[in-house]
Amino acid sequence: MKCYLVGGAVRDQLLGYPHNEHDWVVVGATPEQMLDAGFKPVGKDFPVFLHPETNEEYALARTERKAGRGYHGFICHSSPDVTLEQDLERRDLTINAMALDADGTLVDPYNGRGDLESRLLRHVSPAFAEDPLRVLRVSRFAARYHHLGFHIAEPTWALMRDIVASGEIDHLVPERTWKELSRALLEPNPEIFFQVLAQCGALAHLLPELANHATVATWDALARSGAQNQPAPVRFATLAVELDPGAARQLCERLKTPNQFRELTLLIANHWRSLTTEPDPEAALGLLEQCDALRRPERFGWFLDTCALLPIAAGSVDYLHRAQHVADQVSPQALLERGLSGKALGEALRRERLKAIQDMQA
Repeated sequence: MKCYLVGGAVRDQLLGYPHNEHDWVVVGATPEQMLDAGFKPVGKDFPVFLHPETNEEYALARTERKAGRGYHGFICHSSPDVTLEQDLERRDLTINAMALDADGTLVDPYNGRGDLESRLLRHVSPAFAEDPLRVLRVSRFAARYHHLGFHIAEPTWALMRDIVASGEIDHLVPERTWKELSRALLEPNPEIFFQVLAQCGALAHLLPELANHATVATWDALARSGAQNQPAPVRFATLAVELDPGAARQLCERLKTPNQFRELTLLIANHWRSLTTEPDPEAALGLLEQCDALRRPERFGWFLDTCALLPIAAGSVDYLHRAQHVADQVSPQALLERGLSGKALGEALRRERLKAIQDMQA
């Protein structure tokens, strides 16, 4: 039994890039031997185990054979006679197909180190075209390493286009698409992810709302969100700046996005254009009410952070931040002590908040 550090940890170690996760491949072992050594089984489709102390993943070396459509259409074979080279051959890119043994010796049968030095994203074998998820993975790596000068090899571009043309891309389920997309959003250049998908034709299949409506304005806003290290919901919401509310809702439903992403995205689609004109107290208070800003201050803060990424709307952001603050300072307690309740309390509270915003202008 031999254990090798593989994949991203090796790639990023050689690249000098920050990394946290460590994945391991075990050659020459059976599941029974792993259990006897105290490892905990977690794999459903193939044997993967958690180390009893570090909790890191150790997968038995395996090969894959295409047997159906989509991401799950593979038959995996794992046995003690599967070699490390065979395991590495099934991986997507050469820079992900390297391993380190216990002595720190690099195992690099597909010239991944050379491609790192050449800043090249290149597939390992023609089997790349069998897995549609790899279109998304390559796009994500392009977004991660764009600032380091990485580019996609032309033969790999060709295989990505083949995956789209074959219809394989249409078999990706929303959960897998969202998993890769949400990770890509947090890369240094998230806009590159979507631009690569557009260039290989996948965007029209996976995210037609963006393919039909997004232009350079969307990608510029997304690029700024990455440069400012904005949180993931803000980055995703920038995708709605050129969508009408119906298309934004369809995009979120297509991806089955978590609620905080969907809610912020719909706020942007419905309301960001109101920031393109100079605000007045009544309009500002109306926006605070429509966005439930006083009860959901963090979400409204994200809304304003997203709007600040749009040059045409950025000028109103500071005013609305201040309007939110002064309106929030108006307490209903004093009005309650005056005996107001129900509709009368609501109307009085609104008047006081409007006056606070008006006084802010003075």
